[in-house]
Amino acid sequence: MDDRQKLLHEWTGRLLAAFEIDGTDVDIDAVLDLAGKAAHGVVRPAAPLTTFVVGYAAGLAVGSGQADEDVAMRSALGVADALCAEAATEGGTA
Repeated sequence: MDDRQKLLHEWTGRLLAAFEIDGTDVDIDAVLDLAGKAAHGVVRPAAPLTTFVVGYAAGLAVGSGQADEDVAMRSALGVADALCAEAATEGGTA
């Protein structure tokens, strides 16, 4: 693990602890991959917005009992990934 990866893992741990959701599995690579797709396929500011909405949607699905954490996150990531690919094909939406 390089310094950047270590820092990201530590930062994620701090965030999870601050929100009292320690033990939550965060696929950092998947989140960063999606952010990159949103930034390059849509427009740069779409990266943080996309990752926020994905997390929010997954949280709502878990909170309402629609899905467990893993299924909710994979589903939300999949939907956003498909939309990013569609936007990239269209040349962005902005």
